[in-house]
Amino acid sequence: MSEPSTAVTTQPSIASGAPRRTYLLVDGENIDATLGMSVLNHRPTPEERPRWDRIAAFAERVWDQPVTPLFFLNATSGQMPMPFVQALLAMGYRPIPVAAEGNEKVVDVAIQRTLEAIEGREGDVLLASHDGDFLPQVDKLVAGDRKVGVLCFREFVNAKFAELAGRGLEFYDLEGDINAFQVPLPRVRIIPIGEFDPLRYL
Repeated sequence: MSEPSTAVTTQPSIASGAPRRTYLLVDGENIDATLGMSVLNHRPTPEERPRWDRIAAFAERVWDQPVTPLFFLNATSGQMPMPFVQALLAMGYRPIPVAAEGNEKVVDVAIQRTLEAIEGREGDVLLASHDGDFLPQVDKLVAGDRKVGVLCFREFVNAKFAELAGRGLEFYDLEGDINAFQVPLPRVRIIPIGEFDPLRYL
């Protein structure tokens, strides 16, 4: 997971009279696994990993409002990757290391509970994940008037998310829309003609 460059501007948790904000929830395990197993077919090298600072900056920019960036980590082993945690802090993220008490998918459970908690608050949501385990919570969030988006590799996101697009769910491609990578990725995907760059293939 990549090193920081610039920290995103964050503000305290929403309070009465505070500006509307975006909650960015990052499923780091899912993004890393999808990148390694489905896109690269090998463990990502540091230069192939996403620039999390760019993702947080995009989250702030896309709806032009303050962002609360939350990065969920599996700390069931009792160990935390402190250099990465410190890098996240420098980028303005709130690292959330969670430990399982049994065989539960602990990061998924934590994100599900956070999405459910957001239902009772003002604010919009960006979820960085491809995982269909979050469909029930996302389905409820798009039922209201809030903006909800998924940050992903479009070709690998759970297909059932597409069914929510007609109700307002937005999709942002980590590479094409967010420019989260420093090197081109070897993806085979449907490319909108407006995005086609022949120089990538020559």
